[in-house]
Amino acid sequence: MKIAILGSGGREHAIADKISNSQKLKKLYCIPGNAGTEHIAENINLDISNFKELGKFVEEKKIDLIIVGPEKPLVEGVVDFLSRKGVKVFGPNKTCAQLEGSKIFTKKICKQYNIPTAKFGVFKSSKDAHKFLENAKKPIVIKADGLAAGKGVYICENTESAKMAVDEIFNGKFGIANQVLVEEFLEGEEMSYFVITDGKTFNKFNTAQDHKRVGEGDKGKNTGGMGAYSPSGLINKELDLKIIDKIVKPTFAAIKDIGESYKGFLYIGLMIKNNDPYLIEYNVRMGDPECQTILPLLDSDLLDIIVSCCENNLNSQEIRWKSKKSICIVLCANGYPEKYKKNVEISNLDKVTTSNNTFIYHAGTELINKKVYSIGGRVLNFVTISDNLKAARENLLKKINNLAWKDGFYRKDIGFKIIDK
Repeated sequence: MKIAILGSGGREHAIADKISNSQKLKKLYCIPGNAGTEHIAENINLDISNFKELGKFVEEKKIDLIIVGPEKPLVEGVVDFLSRKGVKVFGPNKTCAQLEGSKIFTKKICKQYNIPTAKFGVFKSSKDAHKFLENAKKPIVIKADGLAAGKGVYICENTESAKMAVDEIFNGKFGIANQVLVEEFLEGEEMSYFVITDGKTFNKFNTAQDHKRVGEGDKGKNTGGMGAYSPSGLINKELDLKIIDKIVKPTFAAIKDIGESYKGFLYIGLMIKNNDPYLIEYNVRMGDPECQTILPLLDSDLLDIIVSCCENNLNSQEIRWKSKKSICIVLCANGYPEKYKKNVEISNLDKVTTSNNTFIYHAGTELINKKVYSIGGRVLNFVTISDNLKAARENLLKKINNLAWKDGFYRKDIGFKIIDK
């Protein structure tokens, strides 16, 4: 098969790496890819938001299957566009992608189908939101409705900061905003839960715990993700059943009731309190960096699984997992998630060894004249699988130290809640 993966991050490199050894694979393209995918695929410098050019490339190269990595093209309708051309596409259509594209869309489904989530209100002006916030219980959560690259969520300790958050959203920090979501603050521990579906049946696709805050001890500003580990230390059989019965099944029932069929990964962001799950958010694709920490644990052919989803026979697949644990540490450019330098060379990468159990997934990188340069905020993902998370983390920290990239930083405490307690 000729396969094309859309995206340029660590998630897409991890997916490309996992399917690169599949017997089904004939040719692999990454659009646009990064310095890491360059070694296992042909990178194609195309704008994945330009559907016309994308469609032209797919037709010229006779691509058999498109795997969509990031959320933006999904929300913009790339699946609908390419499907009309008769191409198999792994990912949900534009309507289903509203589960991530509009937090308010999701909240309305939660209300209608009794999916446990935080109490919420939707406000169409700063004035109305400010009035509500005067007497609302704090802390309180303010969310931009649309896509915000993981940064459109504010946890506010007081009325003043909550009002500022509302104003930033309405003033267009994350794009045009006609409404804002205000939620009660849920206490508990977060967990990432994944499923994969062909529109008829679904399978669990492991769990993870990620670290969104930029600083150690989960302090500081929100980021796209500083690291993750899998499986989550919170998961157990009773909780698993609750998540499926109270959240997963009602969500797919809602999708069916509006006449749609969901194909692809579904990321379910949860807050766990007293072993009960509450929905925080949906992502309509694999998380990043959760994908990088989950896929090395997969003991089945990922391409076989994805093809079965596109052909509506996922129930024919056995999804097997290694009985190990995985951890990912993200190396970021100095200054991230605020301003940071681009086009900075990363030397010594060839001196950092990898193996069957240790991986380096590229994210914000580009290969220029056989040299690797950083072009994004999150630059490299260091991943290892092991029987012991503490030993795994120590192994990764040594490798990052060996790289000695003075223009980057990373968190040394990924997994601290279960490693260091």
